[in-house]
Amino acid sequence: MSEISPIATEQAQQLKAEVQTLARNLGFQQMGICDTDLNEHVDRYKKWLAEGLHGELDYMSRHGEKRWRPDQLIDGTLRVISLRMDYDVPGADPLQTLQQPDKAYISRYTLGRDYHKVVRNKLKHLIKGIQTLATDYDYRAFVDSAPVLERALAQKSGIGWFGKNTMILNRGAGSWFFLGEIYTNLPLPLDAPYEDEHCGRCTACLDTCPTQAFVGPYVLDARRCISYLTIEHKGSIDEELRPLMGNRVFGCDDCQLVCPWNRFKQPSPEADFSPRHQLDNASLIELFLWDEATFMTKTEGSAIRRTGYQGWLRNLAIALGNGPSTPAAIAALKHQRAGSSELVREHIDWALQRLCEATT
Repeated sequence: MSEISPIATEQAQQLKAEVQTLARNLGFQQMGICDTDLNEHVDRYKKWLAEGLHGELDYMSRHGEKRWRPDQLIDGTLRVISLRMDYDVPGADPLQTLQQPDKAYISRYTLGRDYHKVVRNKLKHLIKGIQTLATDYDYRAFVDSAPVLERALAQKSGIGWFGKNTMILNRGAGSWFFLGEIYTNLPLPLDAPYEDEHCGRCTACLDTCPTQAFVGPYVLDARRCISYLTIEHKGSIDEELRPLMGNRVFGCDDCQLVCPWNRFKQPSPEADFSPRHQLDNASLIELFLWDEATFMTKTEGSAIRRTGYQGWLRNLAIALGNGPSTPAAIAALKHQRAGSSELVREHIDWALQRLCEATT
């Protein structure tokens, strides 16, 4: 980044207000600004890695200090603009879907267009707007796509506090929101970090986790997390965990669904987050019978593509094995078995055994 120029205090405050207006007009519900000192979060992060709780997420341990030193990731970074975009939109009741074992539960954040694309596009437009106000500075946008401690930055920027489920919580919006960041050498005024913690004695998120993935408050064992298992984990899923996954085929929202602060979540005005292809109310059998071409078509522009077609079938096979033993479910599993990979066949055989045992 280029050398910075000093800005008078009054001018900087006015500039910050104008940037906030630009952000709101682009659909961001909140903006905060912090410096690059994240030292208070480093020890906890290193301990989490040292204990292997990140599982196969090797990228979490790469890049060294760049992850918690924004000025090392992007030389010259002086400020981080942290932004919040709500994503809760009308759709099928998630709790009802979880209670219907023949339905597929897909995490709410991925029912619409890939948030990486939506938020990044808006950040690019925000940067263009800021450049018209402050032309001699540099800007880089990130949306969960680089070694960035986005939740630590959100907390330090005043967006919210760390909940016991490790997510950032906001008193007026709960946790149903995405985060995005802009690294810049523009010396904007800082916001106060969110120092208070409003979880109190509540342990609803810890208690409800289907696989008991929380080691304790604020500590998640990714290796047991259904979001990790259905999205990031590429191999066979431990048989001990399969029955606990229920009908969750891509991600898991349980710790958010029970959080009292999500009573205050705000509906998102962003149409791109609305459910596509009725994925908020689809049957397991319907989705399992997609061929790969259909999968690619139906998930175009969606974060669901991250799991891949074989991962998609693996997850759905588990959910079918946890569902009702019907002739249609058994027929669907047998139909897909012939052309599936060894990984998927293993999970199909497990599901068939469970369904057949349920009928005897």
